[in-house]
Amino acid sequence: MAVNSFREDEFMENTDKKKILRRLLSYLMKYKGTLAAVLLCMGVTVAISLVNPLLIEEAIDHYIAESDFYGLARLGVFALALNIIFIIMVKVRMYVMSVVSNKILLQIRQDLYEHIQTLSFSFFDSRPTGKILARIIGDVNSLKDVLVNTVTTLIPEFVTVAGVMCIMFIKDARLAAASLSTIPIMMAGIWLVQRASHRRWQIFRKKSSNLNAYVHEDVAGINVVQSFGAEDETKEVFGKLADEHRDAFADAVLYADMFGPVIDFCWGIGAMMLYLVGVRFLGVEKVSVGLLVAFGTYINMFWNPIMNLSNFYNNLVTNLTAAERIFDILDTEADIVDADDVQELPEILGKVEFSHVSFTYDRGTSAETKVLEDVSFSVQPGETVALVGPTGAGKTTIVNLLSRFYDIEDGQILVDGYDLTKVSMHSLRRQMGVMTQDNFIFHGTVRDNILYGKLDATEEEMIAAAKAVNAHDFIMKMEKGYDTELKEHGAGLSIGQRQLIAFARTMISMPKILILDEATSSIDTHTEILVQKGIEALLSGRTSFAIAHRLSTIQNADRIFVIDEGGILEQGSPKELMERKGAYYRLYMKQFEGVQ
Repeated sequence: MAVNSFREDEFMENTDKKKILRRLLSYLMKYKGTLAAVLLCMGVTVAISLVNPLLIEEAIDHYIAESDFYGLARLGVFALALNIIFIIMVKVRMYVMSVVSNKILLQIRQDLYEHIQTLSFSFFDSRPTGKILARIIGDVNSLKDVLVNTVTTLIPEFVTVAGVMCIMFIKDARLAAASLSTIPIMMAGIWLVQRASHRRWQIFRKKSSNLNAYVHEDVAGINVVQSFGAEDETKEVFGKLADEHRDAFADAVLYADMFGPVIDFCWGIGAMMLYLVGVRFLGVEKVSVGLLVAFGTYINMFWNPIMNLSNFYNNLVTNLTAAERIFDILDTEADIVDADDVQELPEILGKVEFSHVSFTYDRGTSAETKVLEDVSFSVQPGETVALVGPTGAGKTTIVNLLSRFYDIEDGQILVDGYDLTKVSMHSLRRQMGVMTQDNFIFHGTVRDNILYGKLDATEEEMIAAAKAVNAHDFIMKMEKGYDTELKEHGAGLSIGQRQLIAFARTMISMPKILILDEATSSIDTHTEILVQKGIEALLSGRTSFAIAHRLSTIQNADRIFVIDEGGILEQGSPKELMERKGAYYRLYMKQFEGVQ
């Protein structure tokens, strides 16, 4: 899969906007009862707003014309009561929809986060972390106004427009036709604007994602930036990305802001046509003052909702691109999934078999790389196997396939006779422990990080695991011992200390199959001596695969596999391979000469 960096815009397929909107609104349907109450409130407010111009017409043509000030006062009190109810209903619907919209955003973000966790390594390998974060945080937040306004703006304003049109045509069809004569012009203008606007908001989202990805990468690697004095270079790149982000936003807003002028133009022409037809062509003898005032109010009541609807549509066009990006990830299927008929892997002994296994990275793309070709071997329970060979030979690929982080191209991988594709990934991985040279330390206490390997472990189990890998002593010298708060990525700890905590985390999980991927390469010689005994305790009774470049660390392995040229060049005990004077012997002697 091609890698999408911060320098490249993300590829997005053209999607059906109606389908995206329906899918987004499906989240609202989970709150039907609440929405029914909101719609009731809006029905009351719309009815009151439609009645107000009729009250004005009644006041002018009857009470004021006939000097009935007592009747006018009663009408005023009635109108005041109605509008107090109007204000209360508006406040209630705004509060309720705010609560509902926040719950929906929480649900969408939760769905997105949970789905991302199911995706395979290839998904994360192909894009920067910052671009993923942009969708989880920024894009989800952009949907709030759409969700709220769909109910509080779209429905009531649409009903208001329909109600106003009905009343206007009932009162006087000629005045109504004149007032609304500019609707076709408005519809054509909005359609043209939204087409140009939507494309530009898509570009803006991509530029925003690029900027987010770069900032995340730059902050994560700030030690490298500062150590090489590359601040000026990174500032230049950031400035360029920020400029692209700004220009994309300005371009999108330029088109989005054209919705208002289109509406204003049609509104003004419509009002002019009302008074031109009413006064000039029909004459005051056929159109009463009250009716003309009522129509003036109604035309405002018509175009105000139209303006609100256009603003909603503008907002929809602006933020629908965020929904597209969210559903794009939700529709991304995981490459590695459990089959429908998988079974739970029972407690295992740890026998591992590779049978004619082949694997290719980025298969079917221009970056296709064949790593393993027809690899077969068998490892007995409790056996320790070391994997050595040049960089890129396929050592890490073998253990990743065993962990089922990738699916094999051909062949079969068995654990205790169970085909890995026939058992659930959770039941497999809970019986495996993986240690790498760059183990992640979470923000939290030492205790939290160790118990991550077994959340229900007791205090005694935690301390025993730490002691087994010689981590207990240095932990107890820390300010609060196991309750010492660690910074993100273990900042403040030495590399060796971070490794020891990670060793304790693996130890407490008591895995049946253990993978050590350059696990001691970042530990100094003194610390390595301390941890070797812990490693021996960790390996005891477990099937283990150890990847190492320092051959001195694997002399106690039962067997060594020399990996190169897509397979196993030779295998045997350290003594056997040295006596054979083959690939391992040459590798060992070359490394020994380098040390000398």
